[in-house]
Amino acid sequence: MARKRDPLEKVDNFSARKAKYAPVAEALTKVYGELDWSRNQDGMDELISCILSQSTTDTNRDRAFARLKERFADWEAVRFANLEELIDAVRPAGLANQKAPRIQDALAVIFEKAGEYSIDFLDEMSMQEAKAWLVSLKGIGPKTAAIVLCFAYGRPAFPVDTHIYRVSKRIGFIPEKLSADDAHPVMEAIAPPADYYQFHIQLIQHGRDTCHARKPACERCPIADCCDYYTAARESA
Repeated sequence: MARKRDPLEKVDNFSARKAKYAPVAEALTKVYGELDWSRNQDGMDELISCILSQSTTDTNRDRAFARLKERFADWEAVRFANLEELIDAVRPAGLANQKAPRIQDALAVIFEKAGEYSIDFLDEMSMQEAKAWLVSLKGIGPKTAAIVLCFAYGRPAFPVDTHIYRVSKRIGFIPEKLSADDAHPVMEAIAPPADYYQFHIQLIQHGRDTCHARKPACERCPIADCCDYYTAARESA
């Protein structure tokens, strides 16, 4: 069997890409401030919320999650719920016919592993083991695994969502053709582990406020001087 290629091997000029981190992080911190990790949800809430968030907006995810909590007393009730009732509960998140059985499947695997509806055992695993266990769940990929570990447990994982993927390519942290899944370990190699949480949120905020998908506001961007996209646009003008 051929060896799976390390994502870092797919990245040219890595040292130059990594060198962008310090000035970009400094500029974004001046705009968005310093951020300390805080736990807003426990591991189970984070995981189920992430499943609901797939291919939908944060607003729709939150509506579906609230309905789920309102209609079912606990995770055991969700696991053994009538599937049609569960589908109706999470319908605001979209793709309910996929997400409802995916949630029940995950709950079954978690209970078999832990004897309870908790994934706190992940905090006792190495990062490699914890990520591997999470992505072994049906429908869970590297992004969800990283979100759960970073946000619920303060572990050194760097989630790459659509905003970060777009902004990181424009800045030049990652090559244009690198996949989103491969971007996770590359961004973890670029930013210091202690900064993952803060830098993740800062890049998302920058993508929402300035580096828009269709028309980035380069004229007011605080990191334009570090950005490959801006440099190329200026040279072609």
